[in-house]
Amino acid sequence: MTATTITASEAGDGLHRTIDWRGAFWVASGVPALVLFSIGGIAGTTGTPAFLIWTCSIILGLIQSFTYAEIAGLFPSKSGGASVYGATAWLRYSKFIAPLSVWCNWLAWTPVLSLGCSIAAAYILNALAPIPGFTESSPEVLAYMAANAGTSAADAVTAVTAAATPAIRNWTLFHGTLGPVSFSLNSVFFIGVILMLVTFAIQHRGILGTASVQKFIGLVVIIPMLIVGIVPILTGQIHWDNYSPLVPLATAYEPAPGSWNVAGWTLVLGGMFIAAWSAYAFETAICYTSEFKNPGRDTVRAIFYSGLLCLALYTIVPFTFQGVLGLNGMLATPIVDGSGVAEAMARMVGGAGFVTSIMVMLMIMALMLSIMTAMAGSSRTLYQGSVDGWLPRYLSHVNEHGAPTRAMWTDLIFNVFLLAIAAADASSFFFVLSVSNCGYIIFNFLNLNSGWIHRIDNGHIHRPWKAPTILIAAGGILSYVNATFMGAGAKVWNPWALWAGFIAAALIIPVFCFRHYVQDGGRFPAHMLDDLGITQEDLKVRKAGILPYLTLIAGVAVVLLANWFFQI
Repeated sequence: MTATTITASEAGDGLHRTIDWRGAFWVASGVPALVLFSIGGIAGTTGTPAFLIWTCSIILGLIQSFTYAEIAGLFPSKSGGASVYGATAWLRYSKFIAPLSVWCNWLAWTPVLSLGCSIAAAYILNALAPIPGFTESSPEVLAYMAANAGTSAADAVTAVTAAATPAIRNWTLFHGTLGPVSFSLNSVFFIGVILMLVTFAIQHRGILGTASVQKFIGLVVIIPMLIVGIVPILTGQIHWDNYSPLVPLATAYEPAPGSWNVAGWTLVLGGMFIAAWSAYAFETAICYTSEFKNPGRDTVRAIFYSGLLCLALYTIVPFTFQGVLGLNGMLATPIVDGSGVAEAMARMVGGAGFVTSIMVMLMIMALMLSIMTAMAGSSRTLYQGSVDGWLPRYLSHVNEHGAPTRAMWTDLIFNVFLLAIAAADASSFFFVLSVSNCGYIIFNFLNLNSGWIHRIDNGHIHRPWKAPTILIAAGGILSYVNATFMGAGAKVWNPWALWAGFIAAALIIPVFCFRHYVQDGGRFPAHMLDDLGITQEDLKVRKAGILPYLTLIAGVAVVLLANWFFQI
């Protein structure tokens, strides 16, 4: 029995076939909540076109999903998602490009744990130790001004607020800087670590248990998101002038409108770049192919139904937020950093007080849903990468429930480090997000092009579902569109983000060399190609010729040219 030919009875020997497409749909149901991670950040950098950026991004994600659905059908015994399926296409052409796809997909998905936990921890901290609100007419402020003659009302408000703020809000065990970012072991960090451990405990029961938990959490979160998106439209709260003038900002986070010049397009491409991290992410629904009872049927249904859910929420929620709050409201600090999103959602449905508390709880649950989705998907990417010979052997271990626990622990430890950065401040948070998304765009480029490479090299292999050829071609074209987003847009979030992304991607080289040359003696596991019905000797036949190499060269050129041409 090979490591990737798995049955439900083989407890502890591999992943278990215990779910259908509905289970994967619920595990992926945390993806819509990702819109809340950066809804304020994208509005803050792009202005009134923000709602269109989300709509365009999810449409691009749907087009790309057709390629992912086809190649997933080629590998009914593999888990780990589209990156694993696409990596095999590149294997004929380079041992080092293939693992890059797997590695970059993991780099993209795993930071959801730290980013989501940092936001959720901030909400919990706001609930347990809120910052008091004072005005110029508050008795405490008036008393302070009387005791400190000559103090302005604004300075008095600041001083009284600082004195009344709970000490835990400013407490930190240790803090410092690390290159272009800060890090802090503060209260948000420690609460976030606890949330990660809770997620780990849930996922320890295996994919069936995870899907069962997420089904209920998903319903509790998705339904209110739909309500928040629809109710303001029905109650006439939408202000149509909030969508005009339809031009990007002149300067990020400043409400003055700009124009469609190079600087304006750079900000818009920066929005498209960061939106891709959220809007394309429903492809995680096909991370569980080897855990489907019927992979040929379940794979395509899982990704398409997940995509339809995301199409609805990624279109309506940003549209409604912008229509109700307006540009100035979207640029407010609590919306940009995410801490005020729940309160804004409560106002949209006409609630306050208790309703706000409910929305805060729903927001925390939405973030936990995203975190569980990320841990489930990213840990399986590590697991399958290990089984197939890309990553160190220790990651291929699973427990008696079929959960890849060592991969999960690796996720957890890595994200504790990232959480210390994300918890420091907003700029550090978005640095982690943008570097993560550089990995996602690299994976996206390689995988969209793996669709046509598989068609050329493995065209004879049966496909349970075959995408229209025009959509495979569209995916190849969109890979260059996404490369443009990365080259032009990463700098919007941090001047070093693009180059840090390249460095993070290059870390796969020593990791892969250790596994392949030290642990495996220069040969891949014999079972790696079982799904394709070929041997490693067959990899010497390269029907696509030099086309994959030209594709890579063109991709790098597009990134560098876009980075050079588009300037803020």
